[in-house]
Order: sequence, then C-alpha cells, then structure tokens
Amino acid sequence: MTSSNTVPVRDTYRHGDLRQALLAAGLELAKSGGPAAVVLRETTRKVGVSPNAAYRHFSDRNALLTAVSDAALGLAADSMLREVDAVRTTDDVTADARRRLRAVGIGYLRFAREEPGLFRTAFSVPDDLARSADASKAGAAGLTPFQILSVSLDELERTGVLPADRRPGAELLAWSAVHGLGMLVIDGPLRGLTDAMIDAATERLLDMVDRGI
Repeated sequence: MTSSNTVPVRDTYRHGDLRQALLAAGLELAKSGGPAAVVLRETTRKVGVSPNAAYRHFSDRNALLTAVSDAALGLAADSMLREVDAVRTTDDVTADARRRLRAVGIGYLRFAREEPGLFRTAFSVPDDLARSADASKAGAAGLTPFQILSVSLDELERTGVLPADRRPGAELLAWSAVHGLGMLVIDGPLRGLTDAMIDAATERLLDMVDRGI
C-alpha cells in the first residue's frame, strides 16, 4: 500500500515535458526558499520521477540552478513589462518616455519585494553581461530585463531626454542603482523599513536615476 506521503514515480513524460516540469518545480522551490532550496532530488520528488531521470536534462545541481535562475529573470521581465504597459500614452512623448523608464524600475523592485526568493535566485549564479539577451532569460514577451531597460533608454535618447553621448553604458548605471535598493530591502539593512518608507525611497531613487542618466 502506498503511503500518503509518497510521491508515485512517473515514466510517462514526453521528451521535453520532463525538463519543463523539473524547471517549474525548481521555480516553486526557489519561490519559497531561494536558491539554496533548488535541489535536484527535491525537484524530482515534487515531479514524481526517479532522481536519475533529472540527469537526462540537467547534468548536476548547478545546471538546474542556472536554468531556474534564468527563468526567474524571465518572471522579473514580466513584472517590469506589466508596469510599462500600464503607462498611459499622452501627447507628451518626453514625459511618456520618462514614465516608462520609471515603470521599468518600479516593476523590477516590485518583483524583488513580492518575490524575494525568486529575486535572490535570479542572481545566484555567476553570470556575464554577454548573456543578458539570452532567450532563456526572457519573459512572456520575449524580452529579458536588460533588453526592457535598453528599450526604455533608447526611447529616452530618441526623444532627446538622454544625450547620445551619454547613452552608451546607461543600462549599467540605472540597473546598478535599482538593483542595489532591491537587495538592501530584501537582504540588507533596509529590511526593517515600512512599506511606506520603501515606497518613498523607491520614488526618490528613480528620481535620481532620471536626473542622473
């Protein structure tokens, strides 16, 4: 008789389905426990397959964690675009471009605050800027967080807000500032701030980014 705590082992996944199922399980673990919770054996237990089945798709735990990290970045991209899409277009293209840049930052920080486990996991694997546009990091719209920020900055340049000579590398400065606040809020000395205080800090930081780029 099977115990109620025992997950039945399955062997009915089609090729590709198992990888996605393991990835989804890894994201669920990351959501609740951060990167340390993403373990191959636990993902196979949640999916209901034998531990050896995972090695057909992920060579080791780091390979799984990398895939989960990339997928978490895709979810961050979704959060960013939800904010951008909510910006109402007006006749003032300059103001609209500024509001969209602000929305990019708000969506990024909202993801950090609402999904700290996924946010930590998204940056838990050593990475390279050359991979910032990899499809594995893209959200539902096919854009990565870095690409979304780049599109917003390109719009600022087109509308004359951002001088052309200041455009190169602007992503690095804006991203560093906003990411720093996110980490300080979820893992640093700003953890004790109230929501109202964090909201106020977010607004002031985004003002600084807007003026400084």
